Amino acid sequence: MATLALPAQLTLHQARAALEALLQTLRGQMQTQTHCVCDASALQVFDSSALAVLLECRRHALAAGKTFAVQALPPALAGMALLYGVAELLPAAA
Repeated sequence: MATLALPAQLTLHQARAALEALLQTLRGQMQTQTHCVCDASALQVFDSSALAVLLECRRHALAAGKTFAVQALPPALAGMALLYGVAELLPAAA
């Protein structure tokens, strides 16, 4: 299982660098992994950019034929995903 870790802060200011780092990790791990989990447990400060980063990671994982899930999504971010209609695209990790 490929595991991606979100940083403690993920706002518009950090989004590009965070996405690049996550995608680099994803590309490196995808050769041998079939399932990708994004760990959001460290996330404390965020805005809607965090959703955009998660959705882009999901897009890359699915394009590579892998499954994607999110672990420890903060309740406020889960609520934001529900409000924007993308909650079903970010399933919780088992």
